[in-house]
Amino acid sequence: MFKIGEFSTLSKTTIKTLRYYDEIGLLKPAYIDEATGYRYYETAQLFKLHQIQSLRQSDVSIEDIRQIMSGENIEMILEKHRLRLQKEIDDKAEQLSRLEFILTGKEEESFMNYAVILKELPECIVYTKQLNVPSYDAYFELIPAIGAQIQQQYPDLKCRMPEYCFVISLDGEYKESNFRVEFCEAVETMKPDFDDIHFKKMASVLAASIMHKGDYAGLSKAYATLIQWIEENDYEPIQMPRENYIDGIWNKDSSEDWLTEIQIPIRKKK
Repeated sequence: MFKIGEFSTLSKTTIKTLRYYDEIGLLKPAYIDEATGYRYYETAQLFKLHQIQSLRQSDVSIEDIRQIMSGENIEMILEKHRLRLQKEIDDKAEQLSRLEFILTGKEEESFMNYAVILKELPECIVYTKQLNVPSYDAYFELIPAIGAQIQQQYPDLKCRMPEYCFVISLDGEYKESNFRVEFCEAVETMKPDFDDIHFKKMASVLAASIMHKGDYAGLSKAYATLIQWIEENDYEPIQMPRENYIDGIWNKDSSEDWLTEIQIPIRKKK
């Protein structure tokens, strides 16, 4: 038999770890001297400790190892662990892909100006209206008119906070003029449709998001960057893009300070 120090050296395991395994019942000493409290181990216990070390080096949790050692289904436990590790690997690979995408643009003016993130767009109730828009400048008249139309019909209707106002492209491609959109404003309650205003609930969805600061004439570059990111990171669009107008002529004196978020709902390619 070996004292705990000797067994520690033999097994390349710290005394602290051996004491911990004893406390939790994972690997108890073969014998404890009642007079001195010394722990003694047998060579046969090296086999069990070797199994424990192998599982720990595979990042299996102590609790899962305890279940395995107590006779639980090892295949089921390790399969669960394998799936967790695979997800971590996939997540790391995706993070690496995003970083490489940023680095490829390090010499371009757009580096860090157009950072792409993934975000979950929450479920929301919206009122909508389809519009034919001659140019982005026309929004400054069209959108306030919709707000006035809603206020007249439903003066008690409140916007969801934080506010979420966006348009969905209906053309299937970016256009600078003569485009068709569906204007949407998130609100707290569902109301009956009236005139050309419709209410609906939009389900939550994963989206790739990019911020554009400046005049709307520069949105095409943001779109190009976002679409390239989606393709290179193995995603595919599942809905039409949304343009979320955060800051604009209504609250900023200079167009340089306008802020627009482009959101494209996506999913991983199969």
